[in-house]
Amino acid sequence: MQRHYATPEPTPAEVVLTKAVVRAATLLGLTHAALARIVGLSEASISRMASGKRHFELDTKPAELATLLVRVYRSLDALVGNDDRQRRAWMDSFNRAFNQTPREAVQTAEGLVQVLRYLDGARALA
Repeated sequence: MQRHYATPEPTPAEVVLTKAVVRAATLLGLTHAALARIVGLSEASISRMASGKRHFELDTKPAELATLLVRVYRSLDALVGNDDRQRRAWMDSFNRAFNQTPREAVQTAEGLVQVLRYLDGARALA
C-alpha cells in the first residue's frame, strides 16, 4: 500500500515565485522542458507548478535559479519595452557574448548568470 504524505501549504512568497517563474518562462518562449532544465526539476514538476499543484520551496537551488530567470525576464522586458516580438527575437538570436542564443544559454546555471549580467550591463548603459 502506498502512503501519501500531506505536503505543507506553500507560503505566499512560494506561490508568488512560482507564478512569476511560470509567467516569465511563458513570455520568454520557454517550454516546460526548457524551464525544467533551467531550474533542475522534472518536466512533470514544472507542469504541476503551472497548474498550481506544486510550488518552489524557498531557500533551495531550484528556487534560486528560478529567481534568476525572473530577473532575466525583467531586465529584458525593461530593454524591449514589453514587446513580445522583440523579447522572443532577442532570445532566439545568436549572441557572440554567449556564443549561442540566449534561449540556449539560460539552460545552464553558468549561462543563466551570464545572460543576466549581460542584460544588467545593457540596462546600465541605457
